[in-house]
Amino acid sequence: MQAVIFDLDDTLYPERQYVLGGYAAVASAFADRLGDPRCTLDHLCRLFNTEHRPRVFNRLLLESGLPEDAELVVRMIATYRGHRPTLTLHADAEAVLARLERRVPLGLVTDGPAAVQAAKIEALGLTPRFAQIVLTDTLGPEGVKPSARAFELIAQRLDVEHRACVHVGDNLAKDFLAPNRLGWVTVRVLRPEGVHWGKPAPPGGEPQHTVASLEELPQLLPGLPWSGGTRGLRRP
Repeated sequence: MQAVIFDLDDTLYPERQYVLGGYAAVASAFADRLGDPRCTLDHLCRLFNTEHRPRVFNRLLLESGLPEDAELVVRMIATYRGHRPTLTLHADAEAVLARLERRVPLGLVTDGPAAVQAAKIEALGLTPRFAQIVLTDTLGPEGVKPSARAFELIAQRLDVEHRACVHVGDNLAKDFLAPNRLGWVTVRVLRPEGVHWGKPAPPGGEPQHTVASLEELPQLLPGLPWSGGTRGLRRP
């Protein structure tokens, strides 16, 4: 193995941190319409765990007895996506990155609005830790997972063959289909608290390996340089 490419959300940090931070920003910014921010935040958190999550702000207005207001919902979404997040890496992710970041080329492939994902990466301080980062949103609709385009691109940028790449993710619905087809080694880390936990894998989308913690990777992938000297890694 010559390169390790990670997913971001719920693989390296808990995505719920971002969600709850966005909800708090909305509750505060629209307190004049929604009332006590603490009550609004509690309401949004309850809705997050229901089938109303995809239209959580619309449902909030309905259950709060407020009139349907499409413009207000658009503004709430913009506030959610534009808030400055405070995020922390999973402990096992920090441990693995610390062991690998100067010993093997690391890549990051992440879905979601480019500005949102860039804000997460900045909050986590990840840019200097990865040789290449691909925000699939910048590739257009045809570039988002489970498309293979981002994975092909990052392998090209890292100058490694597909068979020498490892992909580590968490989401069965979209993280493993493309790298499996490309001949990568695929590893799922179990995150039962993850936002997309429980989604089924498409045909061909099951990971080749599953770990309960990223700290199991040294045993699973012993060929990687988990200790010893460093390498001079190229950056664009």
